[in-house]
Amino acid sequence: MSDTGQSVQSLKSTLPDPTEADNVRYNPSLEQLREFSRELETTAEFGSASYVSRERSRNADKTKNAVDEEFDADDFAHIEDAVTYAREHEMLCVDRMMGRHADHSYRCRLYIPTKYGRIALAWANLFEPVDGPGEPDFVTVQVPDWDEIAVRIRPEEGMTAVLGSDYTGEAKKSFLRLFMFHAKKKGGLGLHAGSKRVTLQDEDDELRDVGQVFLGLSATGKSTLTAHGLWLDDPESATMLQDDVCALLPDGSVAGSEGHGLYVKTIGLDEEEQPAMYDAVTHESAVLENVDVEEDGTVDFDSDCHTSNGRAVIRRDQLESSGDDIDLDRVDQLFFITRNPTMPPVSKLTPEEAAVAFMLGESIETSAGDPSKAGESIRVVGTNPFIVGSKGEEGNRFRELIDDLGVECYILNTGHLGGKDIGVTESVTLLREIARGTVEWTDDEATGLTVPSSVPGIDIEEFAVADNVSDYESELERLRTERRVHLSTFDDLDEDIRNAVY
Repeated sequence: MSDTGQSVQSLKSTLPDPTEADNVRYNPSLEQLREFSRELETTAEFGSASYVSRERSRNADKTKNAVDEEFDADDFAHIEDAVTYAREHEMLCVDRMMGRHADHSYRCRLYIPTKYGRIALAWANLFEPVDGPGEPDFVTVQVPDWDEIAVRIRPEEGMTAVLGSDYTGEAKKSFLRLFMFHAKKKGGLGLHAGSKRVTLQDEDDELRDVGQVFLGLSATGKSTLTAHGLWLDDPESATMLQDDVCALLPDGSVAGSEGHGLYVKTIGLDEEEQPAMYDAVTHESAVLENVDVEEDGTVDFDSDCHTSNGRAVIRRDQLESSGDDIDLDRVDQLFFITRNPTMPPVSKLTPEEAAVAFMLGESIETSAGDPSKAGESIRVVGTNPFIVGSKGEEGNRFRELIDDLGVECYILNTGHLGGKDIGVTESVTLLREIARGTVEWTDDEATGLTVPSSVPGIDIEEFAVADNVSDYESELERLRTERRVHLSTFDDLDEDIRNAVY
């Protein structure tokens, strides 16, 4: 290899042609993919396949992209190593379509060693089949049996090499990362977010739709709230469109990415609290990863014997709240989900405050990100660990879009306020009543935020920050100082956003 590195475009072209290469099986059926990893499977009591991976989360600290970091010869060598491996070993090649939007859908190709068919099985259940052979937009080569963990991305060329990791999440995010990158190139913005359509009946018995989008890190309740039916009765309804990654486009529509399945956390999954999700996870079509499954098939969703980041790939058609659509015609309301214990259950934001919330991305670290820091406070711009390019420009773009489109923005606390628990009941009630427009708002002297003064079904006065957070004035001042320092690190962030710290 030369000092400058072989061009990635030429490397893509030297990958084996999946329709002709003797060492590649192209687009096997889901049943065949399961058979390739049969010796790695423990069959769950529901008849579904269950696997335990060596890596239990993404390796963010070993991931580099060529937009934000200068690639050297070693980085190019990682990509070339992956391509060479694909040419010389028995491989599976699976093509799937990501997205359905006319202006934002992509053909994706995954190369994986045959014995790791389990990764292809899970990944293939997330995205929709393609119509015959064709040239891919994005390509990932994943080589789990490598002596070094390295994830290298060339966003402009649409190529990712994953070396040394057998975690399904690396394959999934390799494509979703590029989906978001290209949304920004088209004038929109990729969001680590779920989306839903809420259909409500007005006083004249006319039905109207409210589009909701939820930004949040893994394990903050994003999937739970996106999939929740909001306890609505026919003809009213709440329909989950997307669970993980969307693209907010300049016309206000929200393009979905995963048309076939969802990759959900399973730790603590409770049949009574999340019946629809439980039914989908316990269906025979699900694929479990790092869930506690005994040799006899008994499943314990409360156990973290492998990791607290246990996962399941579930089929959309097995989730009662999931709709046929994955695209949202228009977003009306956007919610940042946090677990910051000084925040009210919900706060209403101006466009500038919403951009601050976007840049702060305040939450709690989870096992899906860095297991060694799970439970610690964390700030991730856009609650999105997969941003490619300037984060300050990302915040500016976000403010411009929501301001131009008139999107209402809120912060939703799904954790605790001081020592007071904010449960699913409160969060769901807030989402439903905000969609209905029945929440009354007031300016809170304690926090300076706009908070509810009245919510049908909730005694909202019980959730006053001043009554639940010890020494709240000092704590809030400390937070504001930290927030200003955090925002000051983004040189290209607009000044009016910096000045809107709450």
